[in-house]
Amino acid sequence: MNDYQVVKALNNNVLIALDQNQQEVVLIGKGIGFNKSKDAVIPEDIVEKLFVLRNQREQEHYKSLIPVLDENTLNTIISSIEIIRRRTKTILSEKVHVALTDHILFATTRLLNGLTIKNPFSTETKALYPFEYEVAAEVVEFINQSMEIDLPEGEIGFIALHVHSAMTDKTVSDVNRYSKLIIQLIEMIEKQLHVTIDRNGMEYARLLRHLRYTIERVINDEKVQEPEKIATLLKSEYPTCYNLSWKLIKIMQQALKKPVYEAEAVYLTMHLQRLMMK
Repeated sequence: MNDYQVVKALNNNVLIALDQNQQEVVLIGKGIGFNKSKDAVIPEDIVEKLFVLRNQREQEHYKSLIPVLDENTLNTIISSIEIIRRRTKTILSEKVHVALTDHILFATTRLLNGLTIKNPFSTETKALYPFEYEVAAEVVEFINQSMEIDLPEGEIGFIALHVHSAMTDKTVSDVNRYSKLIIQLIEMIEKQLHVTIDRNGMEYARLLRHLRYTIERVINDEKVQEPEKIATLLKSEYPTCYNLSWKLIKIMQQALKKPVYEAEAVYLTMHLQRLMMK
């Protein structure tokens, strides 16, 4: 059995302990620290229901947040992360646990001080990450009930990025960077084709998702099959859209520092052509 030995209880929900290799870890779970004295043993089967922070930097950052968190806020955050773990069926990385604690503390403190930050990318986040947005909406509703506050709707979008980060093990800053790149590409499309895409329409959501999956394929070095006959046809039939798709691909290559396969231009051209027809 890989039991943990208590070094110190920081509060009712957080313990510092030693693992089987005598490495210091932080154990997080509702009520785990209650009445736990030094050298008490935490059995491994309980630990499966907990969050274990092993990374030194994440540990230090998390410990610095503890004095700022009252019991109810900390309980609410731990339960929120449990909702994400349950809904996504994912083993969440520890950096996500710390980042979300940080974010929820920041969001609730701002709200209690009468300050809110507008989320300019809510529509895009909802279209890009529909499942994550749904989970985040459940989390925000739970936080509002538990803490008797009223987080603005834009907060769902912010937390959805954290949920996506938890599911894909990307950092939130990377997820943000890719979302901004997609928005930059769409602005370029509108400018070049002299169109304004309805932000609440199906076409916009479809285009956002297509660009998202293109970027994900590029990051993961996934090659799509290139239908050569279609490429030749599109080049001659729809030169404006074909040329624009290559401009977009060049922007992607520069931003992602990775090559983009030629077949992506074919699929992009089809999407752009459909937009122009609309």
